[in-house]
This record gives sequence, C-alpha cells and structure tokens, in this order.
Amino acid sequence: MLTEASRAIGKPRIVVSEIDHRRLSDLATGALSKFPDVAEALAYEMDRAEVVAAGAVPQNVVQMGSVVEFRTEAGQQRRITLVYPPEADISANRISILTPIGTALIGLAPGQSIRFATYDGREHALSVLGVEPPAESDAD
Repeated sequence: MLTEASRAIGKPRIVVSEIDHRRLSDLATGALSKFPDVAEALAYEMDRAEVVAAGAVPQNVVQMGSVVEFRTEAGQQRRITLVYPPEADISANRISILTPIGTALIGLAPGQSIRFATYDGREHALSVLGVEPPAESDAD
C-alpha cells in the first residue's frame, strides 16, 4: 500500500469545481464497500485537488462531462467523455469516473501526465492531449 507521501510524488496539480468535488467525494464514500480500490483513489484525488468555484475552472481542465483526448504510455490515443457510473457506455466512449482511467483524468489539463494503477495493480501512465468543456446541462 502506498503512503500519502509516496502517492503525492510526481502527481500533477489538479483543479476541480466545488460541485464536482462535493459530488465526487460523496460518490467515493458511497462506493467504498463495492469498489474499494477505485473509491479510495477517487477520494485521494479529491483530497489533493485545488477546489474552485464552478465558473472558475478553466475550460481546458477535465471536469465531469468533458470530452478528453489522451495518449497512453503504449502510444494508444483515445477520445472519451468522462461520466458518472449510470451514464457509462464503453461502446460510446463514455467512461465512468469510477474506473482507474476516469479517476486519473479528473482535474487534468492538456500537457499533464499522470501514473495510475489498474484493477490488477499494474501501473500505467497517460497524457492529456486535449479537453472540450462539458455541455451546459452536464456542468450543472
């Protein structure tokens, strides 16, 4: 198990809105019994995030509902929409925040990279290439 100090090493700065912070912190707490590893990772990301007013989040920062283009360390490039679990649909590239990739992406901006652990415990990295802000209805 990683210690708090070792987890923070090499982690990029992330920014989340007050609304996303509250909703995602509640989601992480509620998911602890069913998905402990990813729920703990999401809670950790919320603990270390810079929390700002909803209107103060830069348009190029990954929020709930954002369309994100990223590249894995293996060179695979993907374009996904970050969503809450009930809206997830892998065939439509709608990735849940309660996945290792979803949790890794929240709060990042283009040019930032992050390392994260998958369900099997292996470490991977991804780099954000571009972000489209959420549609108005997604951001509410």
